[in-house]
Amino acid sequence: MSRLIGSGALALALGLSLSQTCRAQAGPDRVELPELSVSGAAAGSATVPSVAEQRRAVNATVGSVAFVDAASFQDRYANTLRDVLKDTPGVYAQERYGQELRLSVRGSGISRGFHLRGIEVLQDGIPFNLADGSGDFYQIDPLALRSAEVYKGGNALTFGATTLGGAVNFVTPTAYTAFAPNILRIDGGSFGTIRENFQASRISGPVDMLINGTITNADGFRDHEVQRTQNFNANLGYQLAPGIETRFYAGVYLTDQKLPGALSLSDALNDPTRANPAAVAMNQSRKVETERIANRTSFVLDVGKLDIDTWAIHKSLYHPIFQVIDQDGWTYGLAPHWAGTFDIGDFRNDTILGLRAFAGQNSALQFNNLAGQRNGQTLNALQSASNYEAYGENRFWFLPDVALMTGAKVFSANRTYSNKGGLAANPNVQFANETYEGVNPKVGLLWQPLPDIQVFGDVARSRDVPDFGDLVQTNTLRTTFAPLAAQRAWTYEAGSRGRIDRLSWDVTLYRSEIRNELINFNTALGAATNVPAATFNAPRTRHQGVEAAIGLDLARDLSGVGDRLSLSQIWTHNDIRFVNDPVYGGNRIAGIPADVLRTVLRYAHPGGFHIAPSIDWVPQGAFADHANTLKVPGYALFNVEAGIDFADGVSLFIDARNLTDARYVADISVVANARAVAGGPVAFYPGVGRAVFGGVRAAF
Repeated sequence: MSRLIGSGALALALGLSLSQTCRAQAGPDRVELPELSVSGAAAGSATVPSVAEQRRAVNATVGSVAFVDAASFQDRYANTLRDVLKDTPGVYAQERYGQELRLSVRGSGISRGFHLRGIEVLQDGIPFNLADGSGDFYQIDPLALRSAEVYKGGNALTFGATTLGGAVNFVTPTAYTAFAPNILRIDGGSFGTIRENFQASRISGPVDMLINGTITNADGFRDHEVQRTQNFNANLGYQLAPGIETRFYAGVYLTDQKLPGALSLSDALNDPTRANPAAVAMNQSRKVETERIANRTSFVLDVGKLDIDTWAIHKSLYHPIFQVIDQDGWTYGLAPHWAGTFDIGDFRNDTILGLRAFAGQNSALQFNNLAGQRNGQTLNALQSASNYEAYGENRFWFLPDVALMTGAKVFSANRTYSNKGGLAANPNVQFANETYEGVNPKVGLLWQPLPDIQVFGDVARSRDVPDFGDLVQTNTLRTTFAPLAAQRAWTYEAGSRGRIDRLSWDVTLYRSEIRNELINFNTALGAATNVPAATFNAPRTRHQGVEAAIGLDLARDLSGVGDRLSLSQIWTHNDIRFVNDPVYGGNRIAGIPADVLRTVLRYAHPGGFHIAPSIDWVPQGAFADHANTLKVPGYALFNVEAGIDFADGVSLFIDARNLTDARYVADISVVANARAVAGGPVAFYPGVGRAVFGGVRAAF
């Protein structure tokens, strides 16, 4: 069935492209056809502003933010969110295998090596996380994006998010903002990788539509790592009246991924392609089917704009690991949001007000795992979550170039768990109900002495409510609900971003004082099982660091025709540790290295040729345990990207990674004390070896 969907979608794209009688040039112009118009990167619409307006809105934030134009990763093999966000300071995105990765901002979910915690993921401003706050990355297709907006920490209040890590909003194109009306693309390369992508968009009077599809097949770097993903995104907009527009979004996301499991440190460094024998014997895998429908209706008012968002997400998960996790659930929500600018006296004032109500239920079943098949039920439970939030943010420009920012969020979040029992392996009934409530304030100052220079400082409170991955824990005896406290923190940050001639910068220093941080460690002591991580509240912890990106145009007009040679340096420094902990004292919290650096030298010729060698450098690896008895080695990876964009819309690229075939550990399933594990922990995920990918894209 999925093949038929993919083939039908590709046929639709080809049919639309053949109906085209003339080609739209990239840029704001449109070519008018009989009862049909085709748009390139136009000015946007009420529901989705232009890319330039998106960037301006992000940079108006009082705090550390980042904007990523999808044009920056079009000419590379962008398969995961690391490929989208790796040039963003403060964002730690490290691949494990396939599309699985660790995504952390300012140490959010630092020791949790699976899924997502402490970051809210949105697509087109509408939440993608499930009702309990958990989330995955697989549904976000880099080839279906027009931009990405990173709001670190309390700066995500603009969406109503107030977690430690903040929020990342992935914006898909519309027919008004797409790179071109039609795009056909094919990539391929190492490890049997082949990927096909299409996109088609049209505008007809008040109606616009866009559809995008990507099919990826890969054998993977390691044994037992075969993946197949199929992602389809579509949106349909309709201008109901001047200043009133509604837009429907629909998505289908299918993931079928074999899991190679963790290795010992020795095997990860010396035999990185092998799979964990237990992962093979248990046929560990992850099959996810997700469907999403959403709507945004926008009203351009005399003062500001009102957006009303609604959404529903269905997710089905079949996940044979230590047991077979079999889940099926729905999340649905409603969120009105108003933003506007008006004068108070002679002073400008910018205000954001919003409400969010979202809830969901998840049927959570577990079975013994017999070679990837169900073999005796061990859990029959229902997980329910509901959230009610009100938030606001205000920027008052009491001087022409200085703004005072104040804001707050009030919330109530409920988590209800019902273990129905009645099973031979789990006879006991358990019911639990926890409600988390609070107020998260924020205050800051923004100074903008020049249009391209900003200096800011702010203080914000965050609150991370546990998700069911934290609250429901499986040990050697049973699955039980653990009544954890919400993680809360005060974060202080100061920084600057801007550009002066050839120099650009984005530098932030931050410090988070945290209470009841949700800390994980893997309770499995050997290779035989993959027991999920235990979670506990650490009394006091501290996250602090530096997020810096510096860019410099080294030379211009080298050949006298407008070419450019530029250098960029991204540095993320993490100092993340316990504070006077009764067990770990002042140790570093394991899982993320202290320093991550990325250096890129890029040459671009106006004729379309570009080349960019780069170095990804981790001087010292992360600790593998909270006791700080074992640290993985540091590493350096050498990469080269190159390509050429032809005038007729055809582009060719090559993306070569880890050219020295360095052996390194990409991620860790953190343990409490590595020395206490007989034979050493089986907790390490090897990084991908030398790989070369190439592709061709036609935009017309």
